[in-house]
Amino acid sequence: MKQYPFVPYGWKRYSSAQMVERAKQFLQTMETRRSVREFSSEPVPRGLIEVAIETASTAPSGANRQPWKFVAVGNLEIRRRIRVAAEAEEKVSYEQRMPAEWLEVLAPLGTDWQKPFLETAPWLVVVFADAYGVLADGSKQKNYYVQESVGIACGLFIAALHQMGLATLTHTPSPMGFLSEILKRPKNERPYILFPVGYPAESAKVPVIKKKSLEQVAVWFD
Repeated sequence: MKQYPFVPYGWKRYSSAQMVERAKQFLQTMETRRSVREFSSEPVPRGLIEVAIETASTAPSGANRQPWKFVAVGNLEIRRRIRVAAEAEEKVSYEQRMPAEWLEVLAPLGTDWQKPFLETAPWLVVVFADAYGVLADGSKQKNYYVQESVGIACGLFIAALHQMGLATLTHTPSPMGFLSEILKRPKNERPYILFPVGYPAESAKVPVIKKKSLEQVAVWFD
């Protein structure tokens, strides 16, 4: 296989003070990010979703396969179909599939099987993971580190939305096969995360929670 051409990286070096300031500014921005379940129906320009997807697609991926598809749904009828299908699965999950322990830890968040945000939010962005690639001749192409690669891309997508002032939620109704059917995706693509995207409703509230401290999540070997 022919090697990629290589060019100078061209990175910009900042002073130590600039690095600290830039890092703190980004941290402060991301500390205000919250998962939102109450959305305004106010339209969001498609261009903003495009930029967020382009940002997500800068993510590193195994062998640069970029094994993701971002399917953006603005059509109200399709969003309604997704809501109905998702709520049907969620209702079974809450009433039959979820063990008591899981329901207990979810209780403080006040969630249930009803997901009106899937219809209210002006965009639903469904991320699919390409289990394998399909070449022009129909043959399969192996992808590498698919779950890790798509997860990183989703993280950048969330950060991009928050940076521009939009809200979202990582929604993973299980099972998610209905998304493949409704959105007519090929067999090599597997639903990964469903993101409702929009402005938070003026009445939106979020639970008072705390993130773990640096001491709790970091281990150092200086």
